[in-house]
Amino acid sequence: MPALALDPSVAPNRSVPLLARLRVELLYAVRHHRRLRLAAPRRFTELVQWRKLHDRSPAQTELMDKLAAKRIATAQLGEDWIVPTLWTGTELPPTIPFALPAILKARHGCNQYAVLCSAPGAHQWRRIQRTADRWQRVAYGGWLDEWAYRDVLRGLFAEPLLGGRLPLPIDYKIYVFGGTATHIQVHLGRGEQHRWILHDRDWRQLVPARDCPAPPPSLAAMLAAAETLARGTSFLRVDFYDIGGRPYFGEFCLYPGSGLDPFAADWIDVELGSLWLSALARTPPT
Repeated sequence: MPALALDPSVAPNRSVPLLARLRVELLYAVRHHRRLRLAAPRRFTELVQWRKLHDRSPAQTELMDKLAAKRIATAQLGEDWIVPTLWTGTELPPTIPFALPAILKARHGCNQYAVLCSAPGAHQWRRIQRTADRWQRVAYGGWLDEWAYRDVLRGLFAEPLLGGRLPLPIDYKIYVFGGTATHIQVHLGRGEQHRWILHDRDWRQLVPARDCPAPPPSLAAMLAAAETLARGTSFLRVDFYDIGGRPYFGEFCLYPGSGLDPFAADWIDVELGSLWLSALARTPPT
């Protein structure tokens, strides 16, 4: 089978540590209640594990660096798509160095953020400083074998809080296979009652859910932008926000749910895996 790489010209890793392979296989079995088939992956969640263990495309580290990702998106889409960066650094100073409301993030990991709607008290700010220091002590993703995070420079940055207040805006995560955007995963209630719903590109829910969000006004623009940014890859997820009908780039994702989160229906895992394999077949390694 072809190399399941971000860049099809990159050969698969031939020296996977035994411990990493066993760890991935165990986690997969615990979360999905079935064995992981690394020799002949067919499901989307299996292909994510294959990517983690075998794909060493150097582009991955840059994509996982949130500040580098902004530069990539700016070059491809223009500055109008980019949430401004208010501040960057490795250590929060004694006083807040950026305007509020804002969101503070780690540049090298996921789900590492603090929302500041108004000026925190001294005790709260010290707690945020300690949390930000803790984010930077170790490389993100090691225990899940998400190797691409390993060499991302550790650091912090702040952005304006989109919408200006809580709740956090809806997150539109677009799945792109072989340069074609096929699905939109809508994340609601982030930071509160987080839940997500998967749609096809025509905004049909794959599995009916209690929530029935309307498509964002900028959906067509988001789909086109995702295809531009993911061009030349077998699979990439590209995330966006829509604020008042205006689209904003969020980040890239190589390992959705680390390939460990089950889908709402088993057939979705197989269907998305088929799309990924088809993309690889169209762009064989050189």
